[in-house]
Amino acid sequence: MKNITYSDGLVEITNDNILLRKYYFPTFTSKRIEFSDIDFVEVVKPGLFTGKYRIWGTGDFSHWFPLDLARSKRDSIFIVHRKGKKMLIGFTVEDSNTVKSILKNKNLLKI
Repeated sequence: MKNITYSDGLVEITNDNILLRKYYFPTFTSKRIEFSDIDFVEVVKPGLFTGKYRIWGTGDFSHWFPLDLARSKRDSIFIVHRKGKKMLIGFTVEDSNTVKSILKNKNLLKI
C-alpha cells in the first residue's frame, strides 16, 4: 500500500518516490523516480530558457519534461538532479507550495 502525500493530474508523490505522469513520448506512460536516486531538486522560475514553453520532451538534450499543456501558466519548475545521471528531469505541478514543502522535509530541495 502506497502512502500518497501529494497527487494531481501531473504527478503523484509518495513517501518513497515521485511518479511523473505522461512522461514517455508517444506512449503517455509514467516514470517513477525513487527519492534515494535523487541528489537534489532545484526550483526555478519559468522562463524562456528554463522550460516555460516546453510542452513535452526536450529542446536542449539535457532536460526532459513530461507532458503539461499548461506549463507556461505554472509558477515554478522543478528540476530533478539524479545521482549518476546527466539527463535532468523538469516537471511542474498544480500546487507548487505543497510540493516544495514535501521536498524540503525530505532534504531534497535546493532553491
